[in-house]
Amino acid sequence: MLRAKKVHFRASPSDIHRLFACNRESAAVWNQCLQLSRQYYLDHQKWISKSELQKATKGRFHLHSQSIQAVCHKYLFARDSAHQAIQKGMKTARYPYKNKAHYNTKWAKDGFRIDVNGKIELSMGIHGGKREKPIVVYTKNLPQGKIKEIELCYDHGLYLSVAFEDGKENQPYAKKQSLGVDLGEIHTIAAFAESGEALIITGRKVRSIHRLRNKKLSQIQRLQSKCKKGSRQWKKYQKAKRYVLSKSEKQLQDALHKTTKQFVDWCVKQSVSDVHMGNPEGVQRKTRKKKKATRKQAQRLSNWSFGKVKKYLQYKLAVMGIHLHEIDESYTSQTCPVCKRRKKVSFRNYRCSCGYQEHRDTHGARNILAKSLYGEIRHLEVSTKQTYLRIA
Repeated sequence: MLRAKKVHFRASPSDIHRLFACNRESAAVWNQCLQLSRQYYLDHQKWISKSELQKATKGRFHLHSQSIQAVCHKYLFARDSAHQAIQKGMKTARYPYKNKAHYNTKWAKDGFRIDVNGKIELSMGIHGGKREKPIVVYTKNLPQGKIKEIELCYDHGLYLSVAFEDGKENQPYAKKQSLGVDLGEIHTIAAFAESGEALIITGRKVRSIHRLRNKKLSQIQRLQSKCKKGSRQWKKYQKAKRYVLSKSEKQLQDALHKTTKQFVDWCVKQSVSDVHMGNPEGVQRKTRKKKKATRKQAQRLSNWSFGKVKKYLQYKLAVMGIHLHEIDESYTSQTCPVCKRRKKVSFRNYRCSCGYQEHRDTHGARNILAKSLYGEIRHLEVSTKQTYLRIA
């Protein structure tokens, strides 16, 4: 299985300077990709292809050839992803357009050499007919396994993101019981199994991280607005904003990893083989379009990290041999499975005039499971056995 690890290192001052220069040179490659793509479209009225972009940037920058290609591939991926988002109706999606001052540099399989003592030589390629002296860094905590790629990143200091093959195989798939999952902003994950076992994992810690981040950024922004842009004090406030964003991002990542791990462990305990998850894509856009969202509600929706939850679940469930399926969750939280009436509720419990009642998020997970099993929302004749978990 392919995994990644954050690795800190030490190097000589001259090599540290060269590493920063690498990221500036990678930014120059990105900016060149933007310029070439614009000009190519103006001349030919179509997008530049992968081979043409690589040919146009080959040998023009002071980097290893595979490092240059990696930036081109990232640009093409960003362009194609933006195109797919626009096709889905995301009005906020844009094609890559911003020039960069720094960009991560990546070394692929032929671009680095690792010694047993933790010494890493990062190749700079051949320039002017001569092979450039490699950049040498030292580290003690390289992951065990076959290292595939090394990427130079920055977050209050340089570090290496090492992609490696850990040699472990995913567990085989075996058909057992199915599970419905409703992702939420208040409760990150709500699940309901065919056996009647239900799980709710609160997302209040994630919400508190977002609220504190927004509060601190607002305070800094208020002070920064009184300074002249580019002044010494303005730069100090800008540095403080980057620190707040970096810290909150790490806290958020930790909370979501703990949440998804709790869910996967519970799935294994319940002998689940198939997870049917509702796709909430478009909730924020549709809410704004109908002009029913207040400023606070719009902020909560924009902070909702359902994309990261889905990303973490995809590989964690696959490791345990569990298949993840996405289905349309339209009206699953509003429809009564007994009488089929639609009703919007503002409380945590869903109650219908026909007598049916259930926790609102478990109710949504129930309907998602029924929809995936039978193709329609119907009542599942099994009582609910609820489990509630929170992140420590």
